Amino acid sequence: MHNPNWDNLRYVLMVADKGSLSGAAKALGVNHATVLRRVAAFEEEHGGPVFDKTAAGYRVLPDRARVIEAAREVASGMLSVERLMHGARAPVRGVVRISSTDSLCQVVLPPFVARLQHTAPELRIDFFSSNAHLDFARLQADIAVRPALRLPDELSGESRARMTFRAYSLPGLRPGWLGLSGPLMRSAPAAWMAENVDPEAISGSADSFMVLRELARAGVGVAILPAYLGRGASDLVERPELMPDFAVPVWVATYTELRDVPRIRIVREELLAHLATVSGLLDGTA
Repeated sequence: MHNPNWDNLRYVLMVADKGSLSGAAKALGVNHATVLRRVAAFEEEHGGPVFDKTAAGYRVLPDRARVIEAAREVASGMLSVERLMHGARAPVRGVVRISSTDSLCQVVLPPFVARLQHTAPELRIDFFSSNAHLDFARLQADIAVRPALRLPDELSGESRARMTFRAYSLPGLRPGWLGLSGPLMRSAPAAWMAENVDPEAISGSADSFMVLRELARAGVGVAILPAYLGRGASDLVERPELMPDFAVPVWVATYTELRDVPRIRIVREELLAHLATVSGLLDGTA
């Protein structure tokens, strides 16, 4: 077997990070054809395609996830050798993609990114804000931060905080309910509503807790919200007579085979530390 051209790694990893040939070419300061040629050479050397080439761009094929992570480790190792030769210790660097809900991305996680800039300045965080249930299949994310009763078998995760849900409305509002649609239909609040709320009592619905909060503030109905969102709206009141509090774990999860990749491990540990710090906010006691 011939020796691979390790310089092709730079091109493959940049395409994986940027999601397109043009984005990689711009970042590397070369033309589109050079990137295409280098990626094709890497795929030929390693026995098959690495990317799913779609109209939306280049995505890493699911069965090539470990190939890309191994390539990152090789690239990091090569950088370490170079820096050690110059008497410097190579920091962990690269992009870590995090999938989380819209409300967590907007309210809870920004301080974590600011903290990470101090502890690991050469790491960059890309957020995928979506309420889809653990939607980091297809390698759209390296880590998921999600409230869920349990994790799928293929995921490895830890929980350092719990998210409390409560019913909220404007003061004195008659108890008509706001429903949960789309991905939120798989959430714990939706399961409670299915057991306890007459569908005829539902006056509207949304697929986002951020939207549900604004509907509640407009007087459309009673919304089940994460406590940190409900308490953050001074015009809303808790309605404990309509629904008891309940809580679900907030998981920091990744694919089992990726959990020990250094950049992912560092970000995962920092996320867990951050969630422990804001656990009072999440469970509604702070």
